[in-house]
This record gives sequence, structure tokens and C-alpha cells, in this order.
Amino acid sequence: MLTEIYERIRFLRKDHFKLSQEKFGDRLGVSRDVIKNMELNLVEVKEHFIKLICREFNVSYAWLKTGEGEMFDTSFDDTTAMFDRIMASDNETAKKIFKAFSKLDEDEWKTIEKIIDEVAKK
Repeated sequence: MLTEIYERIRFLRKDHFKLSQEKFGDRLGVSRDVIKNMELNLVEVKEHFIKLICREFNVSYAWLKTGEGEMFDTSFDDTTAMFDRIMASDNETAKKIFKAFSKLDEDEWKTIEKIIDEVAKK
């Protein structure tokens, strides 16, 4: 049982997402040292950082904060979470695609649907 928040953060990073401290920190906009210090319980994990982890990795706030409940927030809108992650990333191509898709009208979406259906057949 992961009884402390620093244990849950390390578990998420290392065991679940298989990320180095540096890569985990990059996703959250902090240095490797910040992650290391949290995982070693050398610094207090601030509320804004808990919320950042939850938002970036779709982790349940209650689980991360207290260890209770499910690890992942299944009530969170997956589409919104995916969009938020992409728009917060450094992937400019993905951002351009999402922005272009957001401007499509109904007829253009029907055309894309036909293309996808054709590709799926092959």
C-alpha cells in the first residue's frame, strides 16, 4: 500500500508510466531535481503541483492526495483530457491538426468520415 503522496508520485512515474525523473518533470514543466526531491520526501508537494499531475496524467485527485479510491479519474472527459495534453505539449504538428479540426463544418466532417471508412476497409 502506497501510504504517502511521495510514494504514489514515484509509483506513477516509474512503475506505471515508465518515465525517468527528467521526462516526468518535462511533462510537468519542472526539473528532474524537483521530481527527485518530491520522491525522496525532501520537499512538500504543493497543492498546485498535485493538481498539475492530476490534469497531465488524468490521475484521480483523491487517490494522489490520500491514496483512496481509483488511481485514474474515470469521470474526467477523456476527449478534453487528450485535447488539453496535446495543446500543452511541444508537438506543433498535433496542435495544428487539432486547430484545423476545430474549424471544420459538418460537411467537411462527413468527408473526413468517408476517408476514414475507406482507409479502415484496406
